[in-house]
Order: sequence, then C-alpha cells, then structure tokens
Amino acid sequence: MKRPTIADIAREAGVSKGAVSYALNGQPGVGESTRARIVAIADAMGYRPNTAARALAGGAAKVVGLTLHRPPKTLGVEPFFMELISGLEAELSTHSYGLLLQMVPNHVEEIAVYRRWWSDRSVDGVLLCDVRTDDRRIEALRELRLPAVVVGPPTASGDLACIWSDDGVSLVEAVEYLAALGHRRIARVAGLSDLAHTAVRSEAFAEVSERLGLTDAVTVATDYTGEGGARATRRLLSSPTRPTALLYDNDIMAIAGLSVAQQMGLSVPADLSIIAWDDSPICRLVHPPLTALSRDIAAYGTHAARLLLAAIEGEPVRSVQDELAHLNPRGSTGPAPRTRATA
Repeated sequence: MKRPTIADIAREAGVSKGAVSYALNGQPGVGESTRARIVAIADAMGYRPNTAARALAGGAAKVVGLTLHRPPKTLGVEPFFMELISGLEAELSTHSYGLLLQMVPNHVEEIAVYRRWWSDRSVDGVLLCDVRTDDRRIEALRELRLPAVVVGPPTASGDLACIWSDDGVSLVEAVEYLAALGHRRIARVAGLSDLAHTAVRSEAFAEVSERLGLTDAVTVATDYTGEGGARATRRLLSSPTRPTALLYDNDIMAIAGLSVAQQMGLSVPADLSIIAWDDSPICRLVHPPLTALSRDIAAYGTHAARLLLAAIEGEPVRSVQDELAHLNPRGSTGPAPRTRATA
C-alpha cells in the first residue's frame, strides 16, 4: 500500500504542494476554508508527516531518546526498567511521542549516540538513567543544549532537572524495621557501586547501622544480576558471623538469594529474613512472599516523561522529588533467631 504524499493531497485538493505544506504546518499563505479542506483530505487519505524530514526542516521529531549502559538481556529480567518504560510510554503516547531506546556498551559510546541524535535531529530530548557520580554525560548534554532530564538524585544531576526518590529514607525504614525485630547482623547486597543512587543507599546504611549499634553490618557490591546476588548471598551465609537478615538492592537478587538460602538448608524467615527493593509482582509469587520496599515505578516513568516534555516545550523545569519507597512486610521477614539475637 503506497503511503500518501503531499503531492497526492495537492492533486486531490486541486492546489499546489506549497499550499498543502502551509496548511498542514499551520503557516500563513492559505485561507482558512482551504486549510480546513486540505486537512480533511489529508486525514481521509491517512497522511502522516515524515518525522525525519520534518526534523531536518527544523520541526519536532516527536521522539524521546533513552540509552542504557547495560546488557540487552537486562530488559528481559529487570522489572524496574520494564515498569519504568511502561510509564514513559503511557505519557509519551498521549502526546504522540515515540521512545527511541538504545543499548550501549559504555559511556563513551553513549555520548557518541547523543551527538549523533543531536546532529541528525532524530530526538527532541533525552532521559538519563543510571547516573554516576561525576557523570560525563551531564557535561556532554550541556554542550549540545539537548533537552534532558535525569532519572536519579540531584547530587549527580548537575544543573539538569531530575526526578528522584530519596532512597536513603527508604533504606533507613527497612533497617529500623529489621532492628526492631531483633536483628543485629544485617548485610546489604548492593548494586553497582559507582551509581549515584547506590552511593545514597550505602551512605544511609552506614549511618543508620552506626546509630543503631549494628557493628556487624556490611555491604557487598554486585552487578544487579541474579547470578551476582546469588554469589554474594552464598559468600555471606558461609561466613562464621552469618547475618540473620539480608537487604537487597533489587528484587531479582533477592529472589536469587532466597533460593540460595533454601539450598543451604536455611528456613526463611526462621533462620534468615530477606527484604527486596522494587516490589515487582514476582515478589508475591515466591515462597515465602518477599517483604519489599515498594513504590509505583510506572508512575515514576510517567512523571519523568512529563518533566522532559515540558523541557522540550521550552518551559522552565525544576527537579521533582517523587514518592518514597515504603516497606511492605510479608512472609520473608520475622524475629531474629534467638541464638543469633543473643550471640
């Protein structure tokens, strides 16, 4: 089926191609009755403008870019990104915007992608995820003057607007809950150590552990994968000072950790309590169901898209603090084992 063109519309309307262009782009040069007739004919023919050609002519591409420096398989197993993207799409689609997702092997290539997008005008703005401390992408986007919003804490977003949730507050809630259950040996299985939000969580964990006198508290960094979480769990549970509670930075690692604990003959929560971060539906399907820090990640994505669209429109935008993740207790947490609590 041949796509209708401006020439087809001009032929049907009995006008010049220039008149069609003026009418469809809202420019002066045609009368209102002629404009209305041309628009009606274009709609009836199913005409849609070529976004690439429109971008090259200085118009909006109606596309938002998102790059991820993670293995492509991450999207298949990481509930956070699946829910975030669903929220982004929900908002972008209502404004007839598309989402261009690009997986990259490193930040050098990521910056090259930004420059390519800027050069060929294939996107109107970008979202930055997994922001690092002293992230070079911030300066690159400032130089390009490409509208951008950071999905991450303001401590690493420079002068770009960001949307963030205070992970430090949420982490303190989880540790205080475990301490109230009598746990003194609490370990945290963290994500990538150079991520800004990981640094926020690590600092909060160290501070609350010191305040509560949890001298055996320890953080182990991993890569957010189930395999990494399983290895860290096995190492921690093989320690002579085995923790009685484990707090994971995402639910994939928590589920892997639960499996390792059960393979090692430990009962959850009688011998070991487990808390996950990001409460995906799978947390409620395992046995026992996982206690988790929960928030509406899809809504988080929707709010991020809304902020970026405002920036693309040239509106002044400020950083937005989104809702906190709050603890949702389930069957994977309980009182510390008596022998451990009194050790």
